[in-house]
Amino acid sequence: MGRPSKLSEAQWTEIERRLLEGESRRSLGREFGVSEGAIRQGVSARVEEIKDVAKTIVSVEERLAALPIGSQITTHSLAAKLRAISESLASAAQLGAATAHRLQALANTEVGKVDDANPLESVEALKGVSALTRLANDSASIALNLLSANKETVKQMNDRENEEEKVQASVRPRISREQWMAEHGLA
Repeated sequence: MGRPSKLSEAQWTEIERRLLEGESRRSLGREFGVSEGAIRQGVSARVEEIKDVAKTIVSVEERLAALPIGSQITTHSLAAKLRAISESLASAAQLGAATAHRLQALANTEVGKVDDANPLESVEALKGVSALTRLANDSASIALNLLSANKETVKQMNDRENEEEKVQASVRPRISREQWMAEHGLA
């Protein structure tokens, strides 16, 4: 694993903002005490993504503005409903997953009541385990269906987070010869 970044997340965000405003990597590197390459590695991908998202927003706003006012209102209303549905489904999935977890814990407790030597004498406990497991699976279905439906999006988000972690881990701040020697006990 690489060294931690010399800069805080807020400083990287400031560098992003200023790059988008047209400042050079070189001048920002001098100001923040990191190399131009570190800035390129640390934020260039995010800056490009920000630009792409901004272009998409402008395009959508232009398309929306081209609609008659009544259609604009309908579009905003539909978007609000879609956001509300998405938030409700996400909450239902989260609660369903928590319920499934609790039911599985209860089923596990019931399994402890089954006599391993003669499990058929523990029919009531087995029925309880079966019922609790079935309920747990049903409770988890919303979360699992949402994950399945958004499998590619979740994968992209995870890949992006992993890539950002790799980039941040690989960004090494510039230090003076004296600092390096002191860190390695050679001063």
